[in-house]
Amino acid sequence: MADCPCGSGKSLEECCAPLFDGAREAKTAEELLRGRYSAFACHRMDYVRDTTHPAQLAQFDAAGAEAWSNQSEWTGLEIRGTEKGGENDDVGYVDFVARYRQGGIPQEHHEFAEFRKKDGKWYFWDASFVKPETVRREAPKVGRNDPCPCGSGKKYKKCCGA
Repeated sequence: MADCPCGSGKSLEECCAPLFDGAREAKTAEELLRGRYSAFACHRMDYVRDTTHPAQLAQFDAAGAEAWSNQSEWTGLEIRGTEKGGENDDVGYVDFVARYRQGGIPQEHHEFAEFRKKDGKWYFWDASFVKPETVRREAPKVGRNDPCPCGSGKKYKKCCGA
């Protein structure tokens, strides 16, 4: 039994496979997101299409999604936060990072996704990319001709900056 790609710690057969096979529906927005991530990892694009809200299907790029799924090695899912999206809600939001490799190069896909219920069933509605935080330097920048911060007594350009 293989571990589920969604990172739940359960096997695929007891976690996301029943969602793909229609044996049960996702109970929460997060569970739907996990199922969709696993569908990308398992190349089950029918599930990705079927869990896209009917009002949004015209924007669904099936060929593009399938190519992304097939050309990627899916390496992990991190849920950074959820808002609403419980069994009794009609809308939910999930902040997540999907990790994968393309051409051997590690990639991160960070989104804030919106999910909506229709007739009691959760669907993916839309998402927006999350911009990476700007890195702010704590210490002043070391110039090429400044003393090296390692304490060697040499100029930075001749020491650690070489």
